[in-house]
Amino acid sequence: MANRGLKICLIVSLLFLVILSIVMVTLFATILKPKDPDISVHPIGLENLQFSLLPNLTMNVTIGMFITIGNPNYESFKYSNSTGYINFYDTVVAEVPIEAALVPARGKINVNTYADFMVEKLISNPNFWPDILGGTLNLTSTAELPGKARMLKIIRLKATAYSLCDISLNISSKHVDTKCISKIKL
Repeated sequence: MANRGLKICLIVSLLFLVILSIVMVTLFATILKPKDPDISVHPIGLENLQFSLLPNLTMNVTIGMFITIGNPNYESFKYSNSTGYINFYDTVVAEVPIEAALVPARGKINVNTYADFMVEKLISNPNFWPDILGGTLNLTSTAELPGKARMLKIIRLKATAYSLCDISLNISSKHVDTKCISKIKL
């Protein structure tokens, strides 16, 4: 008789574990599945301009900007200090330091930063003057934000958010249009 009760208890326990496993897999595959972040870049304005003729022609420009990072996931994402790069036809023409921050679950943050442009690299590119005369300067920016995603407040997973932005600067209207594609990789 006791043997039969033990078998029933074992079958009920196994059935409970199977149902719990199915529920957890379904949750992780649907609701908790990582979604790509929403990252956008917004230039603010000129912060610094340095110009020197001697001994060599040098010119550096610093442009203030803020980056909006939106997290559509049910887990928070904390990333470490990183550097973004602005390219002009595959040549790095600016660096953008990005300070470490925590992006809350289903939240959004603004990160204030700046882009240090190396103008001599920009204007020495053979595509610079044709683009300027055409009225639009097209740049791309890339950033990699390594960090940790925290799921259910107990599980921590290594994650990296990647961003690629196309930045189009209209010379005459001074309007900047940005279009970003972002991915997260666990």
